[in-house]
Amino acid sequence: MKVLLVENDPALAEALGEALGDAGLLLEHTASGGEADFLVRTEAYDAVILDLGLPDGDGSRWLAEWREDGLELPVLVLTARTRWADKAAGFSAGADDYVTKPFETAEVLFRLHALVRRRHGHAHPVIRVGELAFDTHTGSVTLAGRPVSLTAQESRLLAYLAHAAPRVVSRSELAEHVYDRDHEPDSNVIDVQVSRLRRKLGAARIETRRGQGYRLVDTDAAS
Repeated sequence: MKVLLVENDPALAEALGEALGDAGLLLEHTASGGEADFLVRTEAYDAVILDLGLPDGDGSRWLAEWREDGLELPVLVLTARTRWADKAAGFSAGADDYVTKPFETAEVLFRLHALVRRRHGHAHPVIRVGELAFDTHTGSVTLAGRPVSLTAQESRLLAYLAHAAPRVVSRSELAEHVYDRDHEPDSNVIDVQVSRLRRKLGAARIETRRGQGYRLVDTDAAS
């Protein structure tokens, strides 16, 4: 999951960035509403964490413009503003959720994961595709009840395929959402990592659609 953090407090941004990174998320940070506006229009993100007190304008104003222009990515407002009027303004501008500072990092993570899951149509925190289960809260993976050990990159790749299942995901979409924009891989790198996942999960569990991409499938239903 790739997240854009829009926060002008450097210390908070660094601490939150480390915590989210440790949880397996890809995080990009900006302190400017203007730069955030450029990024959400040119890059692919699974969610945005948005502060309201930005140096170049209220975060609610930027958010309202994104919604007016049809940008539907989930936005979690993270702010020190605790008044009901501020919360109402944030939700009216198009926020999907609202967390006030100070906060527990675990709560931000839970809320982020919930927003992304629901965007993909998953209500339960554990996404199941046949006997494969991916826990969106912990990042743990089990196959037929047995834990599967994955690298951080393999986990991000599987997480995106699990959220998208049963939809086919193109290589370009995987590159945009699973890899850092400064280190986006070529298709061969993605193919290699998919091959590694197949060795751990079973070759037939990740289907290749020629010219389209990859799809996580329930092989157990067909057996």
